[in-house]
Amino acid sequence: MWSRRGYPILVLVLMLAASPAWSAELSPEAINSAEPSKKSLSRDKARPAGVRLQVLLDRAHFSPGEIDGKFGQNASKALRGYAEAQQLPSADEPTDDVLKALRVDSRPITSDYMITEKEVAGPFLEKLPSTMEGMKDIPKLSYTSPREAIAEKFHMSEQLLTALNSGKKFERAGEAIVVVDTGGTDGEASKADRVEVDKTRQTVKLFDKSNTLIGFYPATVGSEEKPSPSGTLKVTEVSRNPTYRYNPNYHFKGVRSDKPFTIKPGSNDPVGTTWISLSAEGYGIHGTPEPSKVSNAESHGCVRLTNWDAERVAASVSKGTPVEFVAGRE
Repeated sequence: MWSRRGYPILVLVLMLAASPAWSAELSPEAINSAEPSKKSLSRDKARPAGVRLQVLLDRAHFSPGEIDGKFGQNASKALRGYAEAQQLPSADEPTDDVLKALRVDSRPITSDYMITEKEVAGPFLEKLPSTMEGMKDIPKLSYTSPREAIAEKFHMSEQLLTALNSGKKFERAGEAIVVVDTGGTDGEASKADRVEVDKTRQTVKLFDKSNTLIGFYPATVGSEEKPSPSGTLKVTEVSRNPTYRYNPNYHFKGVRSDKPFTIKPGSNDPVGTTWISLSAEGYGIHGTPEPSKVSNAESHGCVRLTNWDAERVAASVSKGTPVEFVAGRE
């Protein structure tokens, strides 16, 4: 069995075990008691304080993207956005006032979870093709392993999930594991009156009718080969588990086909589990099969979010919702 990046699962496990970024300190006890600060956070290594900060931000609807325990650019974006929304001074590190506001949610950061029969049933891909042409004949672009499915369900990186569950068998139904608790469903999603896509900051913001910020998400917006649009568009359709249709007129990098083709739905489809079509041909807001690359790699002109964030946005918008593309300041 293979990971989504093409490594055999056994090799991935050995890589994770050897990595200095993952250590024994990543225990539920350490995470639940961690105090985020300049000293306790790291941009390069997963640390308990990083996990706690990311989960608290995610619960507050200020998404840090994939929860990996690192205080990277997406967690930093979410922290700045949260401070601004709370009308607190923006900072690159968590301040006492910001942490006080986040700590209103006092629930444990981790929780116990039992792997279900459905999660191990498959079918799973043996290996995710590296090219779009390689995907077009696969009946379903499903997960490559139960580990990948469970990590995505809880907004986690596979590495963090593994680090928290040394020796656990993710392929075995009934296995008790530890996951982070991002809060689950909050009932009916708040409805967005407008969406703002910041092409400079690489973020997506949702506002309600009172102009209150109700959602904040890191994003990959556009590319040199196909820049994102400007001005205000509108949502024209929301599709879940979409079929991807390649248009050869786009001339995407790495795609040699001069004929159109389709790629079947699935979590590892090029646009993930959700497609929100916009009123400019070929443009939309969508998910991704590689959540770690959000904000870290170019898109094909669209707005790319993690699968779970794309699903959150889809639940809050409807046909006709305005989507404004702006160029903010760094």
